[in-house]
Amino acid sequence: MKTVKISLNSIDKVKAFVNDVTKFDTDFDLVSGRYVIDAKSIMGIFSLDLSKPIELNIHSEEAVNTIMDTLAPYIVEE
Repeated sequence: MKTVKISLNSIDKVKAFVNDVTKFDTDFDLVSGRYVIDAKSIMGIFSLDLSKPIELNIHSEEAVNTIMDTLAPYIVEE
């Protein structure tokens, strides 16, 4: 499993993010405080506080480089 921080601070970014993660046959979880939701659920994402970066857990050992390349526009460095 790999964990990165992402920023989804606009509606367009959320829609694009969900389209990108649904291309992979891998489980993704978004963690915000004590809430953990499926990153492929657009309604779940909108239930989170999107004003600050969120943790994304990627449950995959293979294809992590491909996933990271696809998700690069959303990843924030702290």
